[in-house]
Amino acid sequence: MTGAIPSPFGARSTATDVLDGIALRGRRAVVTGASSGIGAATAAALARAGADVTLAVRDQAAGARVAAAIVRDSGNTRVHLDALDLADLESVTAFSKGWTGPLHILIANAGLSLPDLRRTPAGVELTFAVCHLGHLALTLGLHDALSAAEGARVVSVSSAAHLSSPVVLDDISFAFRTYTSILGYGQAKTANVLMAVALTKRWAPDGILANAVTPGIVTSTRLSRHRTPDQDKAFTSGYRIPSEFLKNVEVGAATPVFAATSPLLDGTGGRYLEDCHEAAVRADRGAGFSGVAGYALDPANADRLWDESLRLLATSTPR
Repeated sequence: MTGAIPSPFGARSTATDVLDGIALRGRRAVVTGASSGIGAATAAALARAGADVTLAVRDQAAGARVAAAIVRDSGNTRVHLDALDLADLESVTAFSKGWTGPLHILIANAGLSLPDLRRTPAGVELTFAVCHLGHLALTLGLHDALSAAEGARVVSVSSAAHLSSPVVLDDISFAFRTYTSILGYGQAKTANVLMAVALTKRWAPDGILANAVTPGIVTSTRLSRHRTPDQDKAFTSGYRIPSEFLKNVEVGAATPVFAATSPLLDGTGGRYLEDCHEAAVRADRGAGFSGVAGYALDPANADRLWDESLRLLATSTPR
């Protein structure tokens, strides 16, 4: 689907295609959840283009293996590893406080999908807490570093699953609704889009722009690691996924890398990108996996989520 942003790339483009002719030496990037899957492929692509890349991961052993492989394959020794557990706001604070100097690219990639209802000690549904609140806390903590870059980009990795649910602000943590994995994940992925809208509105004067992306339906990721095969089947029961929609991680990394680096997006924020194009707005879920729900780009929804997220962060942070 071709939107208002011109792009020569499409559904089969790879991260390497997107970065052809783009040199990132001297630019610093953080990729969350880069110990496997799309995050690892994204970090590797940025490193091949010369960026100074930090893998912000919970699993340090897996992250170390990925970092070593990136250095070996790219020849770029400016690949770093740092601990980040998005479910633990103390870990998030430690990461942001430990960062020094400018930050040009922040890719909020890490994700979580749970088969059953789990909450943080503060009572926040865990998928929402990790996918949205943890990333928001990280981004807030890195504001000054992003501002210092004078043209920073934040990439919020969402999913077509956002079409399954808006953010239900009156019941984010499923106190009244029946929890299902797809509703929890869909709500969190909608929050990822709204975060890009809210950040761009507030931080564009500081030289910081944010866009949301869907990497597509990518095989060989660890997103389903918490679900049994039967639970995974239930998760996708509302979707029929033709084989032509499936992507490997190098193709899945193309749109996050496009959002992070392409000069075609200079001055552009608050959008939802798919297949390296701006997605069309959908009036209803219907069939298929393309497009973006209007509720996910609504500025009023973004403002309400921003206010509620700040409240939840304030009540979730240990004193």
